[in-house]
Amino acid sequence: MPEEVLFKLESDQSREEIASYLRAVADKLDSGNAMTLKAGSESVTLNPPDRPTFEVKAEREGPAGNMTERSIEFELEWDENDGGESGGDEQLKIE
Repeated sequence: MPEEVLFKLESDQSREEIASYLRAVADKLDSGNAMTLKAGSESVTLNPPDRPTFEVKAEREGPAGNMTERSIEFELEWDENDGGESGGDEQLKIE
């Protein structure tokens, strides 16, 4: 499926800075308000529905035999044309 990147930012941040960004996203989700992502002259405003699909992925990457890069990805996904209802009853635990 084709993809159009509306906003992208990748930079080294401290754990505290990352936690602050994630808290700001969580606050917007809790309030039901739209969120605007801004960096320099780029910005995009998004308003996730009440029940978007939430994906969490942990990966190990790198060239064969040397897969030393780790990542955690959090993704909210929804169809702009529907109510955001989706399946998946599993409960995520972060300990």
